[in-house]
Amino acid sequence: MSSIGGSSSSRSRLYFEELAALVPVLPYEAMDRIVELIVGACREERTIFVFGNGGSAASASHMVCDLNKGVAQSAATSRIKAMALTDNVPLLTAWANDLSYEHVFSEQLKNFVQPGDVVLALSCTGNSRNVLAGLRTARDLGATAAGLAGFEGGAMKELCDVCAVVPCENMQIVEDMHQAMLHSICCSVGECLREPRPAFRLTAAR
Repeated sequence: MSSIGGSSSSRSRLYFEELAALVPVLPYEAMDRIVELIVGACREERTIFVFGNGGSAASASHMVCDLNKGVAQSAATSRIKAMALTDNVPLLTAWANDLSYEHVFSEQLKNFVQPGDVVLALSCTGNSRNVLAGLRTARDLGATAAGLAGFEGGAMKELCDVCAVVPCENMQIVEDMHQAMLHSICCSVGECLREPRPAFRLTAAR
C-alpha cells in the first residue's frame, strides 16, 4: 500500500529508526541518580511528587501508578508514597481559574511538600512555566528537584539537582523516550528495594 510521499510502512520505519538511534545516547547516569533519589526517599518515608503538562501529565500519572502499585508488589517490604500533581482536575482548574495556570503545581506543593521529599518534573522543552514554578517552590521548601527533559534541557535544567535530558527536538520522540525512561526508573527502584540494606557495623575504638 502506498500514499503521497512514499509508502506508509517506510515512513513508520523512519520514526522507529530515529527512536532507536537515541537509545545509545540516553542520559543513563542521570537516570541512575534519579533512581537513587527515589530509593532514598522511600527508605526515609518521604514523598515523591511528579508533574508535567499534556503528554507529560499522562506520563506523570502513569509513573505514579507504577510506583504506588507496581513497585509495591515487587518490593513487598517497602512502600512508596508517590503523588501525581496532574490527577486532581478540580484543584488544577481552581488554581488556574483563580490565580493562573502557571501556579497549578507550585500551589499544590505548598500544601504537601516537606524537606527531603523528591519532586520529579517532566517537560519536553524544559521551559514550561508552571513546571519551572513548581521546581522553584520545591527547592525553596527543601525538596530535592529532579527532571526529565528534551531538546537542550531548557531553563528546567538549572533548577534541578539532576536532570535527564533526551538529546532530541522531536516532541513525540522525546515523549516516547520519557515513558521508556520512567519505566526503566520504576523497574530499577523495585530492584533496589528488594535488595537488603547494607548492615551497619559499629567499629570499636582503638
